[in-house]
Amino acid sequence: MHYKNYSAAVFGIDAYLMEVEVDVGSGKPGDFNIVGLPDVAVKESRERIKAALKNCGHEFPFQSVTVNLAPADIRKEGSALDLPMALSILGCEGAFFGKRLDQFIFLGELALDGQVRSVRGALSAALAAREHKIRAVVVPEANAREAAVVEGIDVFAVRTLPQAVDLINAPESFTPVRVDAASMLADAAQYAVDMRDVRGQQAAKRALEVACAGGHNIIFIGPPGAGKTMLAKRIPTILPPMSLEEAIETTRIHSVAGLLDDARGLVGTRPFRSPHHTISDAGLIGGGAIPRPGEVSLAHHGVLFLDELPEFERNVLEVMRQPLEDGSVTISRAATSITFPARFMLAAAMNPCPCGFFGDSTRQCHCSPPQIQRYVSKISGPLIDRIDIHIEVPAVKYKELRGTGVTEDSAAVRERALRARAIQTERFAGEKKVFSNSQMPPKLIRKHCAIGDDGEKMLENAISRMGLSARAHDRILKVARTIADLDASENLETRHIGEAIQYRTLDRTYWA
Repeated sequence: MHYKNYSAAVFGIDAYLMEVEVDVGSGKPGDFNIVGLPDVAVKESRERIKAALKNCGHEFPFQSVTVNLAPADIRKEGSALDLPMALSILGCEGAFFGKRLDQFIFLGELALDGQVRSVRGALSAALAAREHKIRAVVVPEANAREAAVVEGIDVFAVRTLPQAVDLINAPESFTPVRVDAASMLADAAQYAVDMRDVRGQQAAKRALEVACAGGHNIIFIGPPGAGKTMLAKRIPTILPPMSLEEAIETTRIHSVAGLLDDARGLVGTRPFRSPHHTISDAGLIGGGAIPRPGEVSLAHHGVLFLDELPEFERNVLEVMRQPLEDGSVTISRAATSITFPARFMLAAAMNPCPCGFFGDSTRQCHCSPPQIQRYVSKISGPLIDRIDIHIEVPAVKYKELRGTGVTEDSAAVRERALRARAIQTERFAGEKKVFSNSQMPPKLIRKHCAIGDDGEKMLENAISRMGLSARAHDRILKVARTIADLDASENLETRHIGEAIQYRTLDRTYWA
């Protein structure tokens, strides 16, 4: 007896359709073979399926059972194929009265008692179903809100294996899960922190506003306890709100990585990822025998914060150069190559020296110049060139710390950043893959960053005196363009150039 249904498996962050075929026939009784390049988790499903069928009142066939997962040349991983395999076995036993299941996709891990547990990649599977004009997706109840974000298909939630059988036999008695994606996004877009919590640090706040208005990378340099991490954690609160398209793309990545909050079903806030400095290059970029997204992809459409930047291994930092330039990362293996999206804003923080108090007005630094040079040289020049804004964060004075004045909240700063972003959206309306000033290629820099004679002379003197690279020259012009947008100025003025140059002075102080 032969029976088949359909499921989906994740490759990168995309899903592809899969046929789950089962043949029950002659052979050694009790044999249960799974073919089609299954990994260990798929092979172990044999025991879960046997126990689930028995505990739900079904008899496991007393014949040889062969399961084929097609296409057979792609390795299958994970536990999401438990439910479709169990249903195909029941189909061979006549449980569905000859019904065909070519308009359903099934996903779900089975517990030994027949409960259906959540899986990874339900949103990607729903998108694949819509692309292939499949009418419905059957997912675990925990994944229903996530999958229902996709319009144009029916999403059915099941809690147990018997409930899935009933759904196949009487689909009219089940109601598809419906969600309002816009309301979900609004409900999820809540931040627990705010810029009003930060006392003092007016120069750092201004630099942060410029960075968020143009999507620029930023590094904070200052002594321990000055508020570098506190500032970085509030970056998402002043970035533009996520669009529904951005939220869906970010949710797909987090779903595949198994990090999605099932209760929300949608990532509504800008991701903020802060890996420890002991992370490996595979953990940062992604990797594995079957590549998984790393921290740079989990920070897609959000912020990647690297605290204590010089403590990271140099090879780990160097692998970030491709995603910083391209907005994506490609992981190649002998059998496959996968590209993950990785368009993020980089924020970093570091002490100015090993003890942390070089240049501090309140505490004496005990580091020698060679020690300071060795410490900061752990970060390569090419990486520093890719960070647009360098800002010193001094220790907060006592009066500022204890002050009772009202500080500006994130909403006010975000409003100014949004106005600048609106100017950039109009400016780059006809361009592909350019949405903010930080993404301008050289051609657009020449077009939109023209400067007058005074600005030209100021920029020339700064580059000659500080020994800046050609990439740093372009970064200065991009930042100046953003500062002008915050001023709603069509032309780059000398003051805009001057402020942008000011954000590169750490090149001279530490990397000269």
